[in-house]
Amino acid sequence: MRGITLSSLCLLMHLLLDEITTILVLEKQVLQDLIKPRKVEFHSLNFNSTLHWQPGRARGARDTVYFVQYKVYGQSTWQNKDDCWGIQNHVCDLTNETSDIQEPYYGRVKATSTGIYSDWSVSCRFTPWQETMIGPPTVTVVHSNKSITLKLRAPRSPYRRKTGSKIPMTKYYDLLYKVFIINNLLDEQHRVLVYEGKDKVIKIEGLRPGVSYCIVAKTYVPMLDHSSAYSSKKCTVLQ
Repeated sequence: MRGITLSSLCLLMHLLLDEITTILVLEKQVLQDLIKPRKVEFHSLNFNSTLHWQPGRARGARDTVYFVQYKVYGQSTWQNKDDCWGIQNHVCDLTNETSDIQEPYYGRVKATSTGIYSDWSVSCRFTPWQETMIGPPTVTVVHSNKSITLKLRAPRSPYRRKTGSKIPMTKYYDLLYKVFIINNLLDEQHRVLVYEGKDKVIKIEGLRPGVSYCIVAKTYVPMLDHSSAYSSKKCTVLQ
């Protein structure tokens, strides 16, 4: 049997090194894919806009940290969000960065774990004015003998006037209020629409003394066909 020549040994070593390199590259690609953030999307309520994501398939990687960038649609340069650079949370507040509510934005997130960096995961386009959810109004109830007077207060945005007060959502939208009354002698789900309009003070008459009534309300944006969740219940018993 002939011995292995030096040239054959060198060739074998090169082939082995190439194979090891290929394996390492493939392992790195697998790890990058396993930690890549998923389902990157904006959530927004009254223009309080946050970017959310889910961890990659390697959920057990507790040392994973995330990096967030954003940009306006059409721009070529992404901006770092300093407060969300190297964080372990799965949410990043971009309210201030999306304050031009008519502009469309993108957000993106990448992850790193054990020295491996994933590719970026990009959100869908997000336009605050079109996509933010409107919160319900605040309801104050004042009752008399056979009537209830309601005072409705529109939800506030996070943005402020020069005086420091928060700007109401009525500044940005033509809002309607929908008011529902619940007679507690009936089924809890039996809500009756008693008012729809723009008035901030509403009087509901013809109610029965001694009966417990609860009020809930919604805001509605006709132009976008957006409706808020119900407000918290305000209940009273007429004397």
